[in-house]
Amino acid sequence: MQRHSRREFLAHSAVAAGALAFGVQPGSQLQAAENSGSADMAVARWQGTGTPDEKQFKELSVKLTERAIDALGGMKRFVGRGAVVWIKPNIAFERKPEFAATTNPDVVATLVRLCFDAGAKTVRIGDNPVHDARRTYPASGIPEAVEKFGAEVVYLDRARTREMKVDGERLKMHPVFPEMIECDLMINVPIVKHHGLARATMCMKNYMGVVENRRLFHQDIATCVADITRFMKPKICVLDATRVLLRNGPTGGKIEDVEVQMQVAAGTDPVALDSWGAERLGMKPNEIGTITKGQEFGLGKMDYRSLALREVAVV
Repeated sequence: MQRHSRREFLAHSAVAAGALAFGVQPGSQLQAAENSGSADMAVARWQGTGTPDEKQFKELSVKLTERAIDALGGMKRFVGRGAVVWIKPNIAFERKPEFAATTNPDVVATLVRLCFDAGAKTVRIGDNPVHDARRTYPASGIPEAVEKFGAEVVYLDRARTREMKVDGERLKMHPVFPEMIECDLMINVPIVKHHGLARATMCMKNYMGVVENRRLFHQDIATCVADITRFMKPKICVLDATRVLLRNGPTGGKIEDVEVQMQVAAGTDPVALDSWGAERLGMKPNEIGTITKGQEFGLGKMDYRSLALREVAVV
């Protein structure tokens, strides 16, 4: 394994150089994010009653995702022309979408389309699953959903990580998948679900899918998750709460543990989004270690209502 800091790796990345050739200027995404009127967080909620049928569920998933991104300021706020984008869903387990153990494929596919509409050159999809990716990917429905929009589905080579300088409280050097670092933008797209050890898994914990040697995290999961989140420097996260896994996470497997909530949140603050997600699980954010540690590390605010928050009703 080669050893790099994140800054050194990005500075020497051929992909970053290629992005400049396509007209993506350093700082352009940051400047766009600072335009007046930009929200820190947006929540789109279905205003209907009952449980939508399969066709309506798919249509609403698309609409909720579109409206959440629009309310945040639009995808062009984050994606420059010619950009290489990595979308990181949760595809950790061999479960069909209805079990809410993996991200809704229609949410992911909508983000792919929005990225291309905003001018992205390449959009890649990938995760480092717990189960074998050759089983988890097809079961999730994500490859089929995204490939029709032109996304590249990436099966990561677990032997091709790079030891990188995390400089965290617990993680000092750690093996990271370089493909996920050398993009211009990562969009983190987890699902809201219960977790037996961490109590909940959402935005911050989804970054565990960019590394190997995750057993180390279990020694101090809150601190390690905060370390890797700070290392990744999140620009945008989209939190899928169309279905929520209330119990027996993270693997799930029982329909009775799933609640259809028909909500999608998006934002620039992973701590705020995770706090909102915790409430979807009936939990208090200040009782979840990853959230409190994230706020302690300065990664965001637990009190998401204090941010520039936009809420959108979808009918």
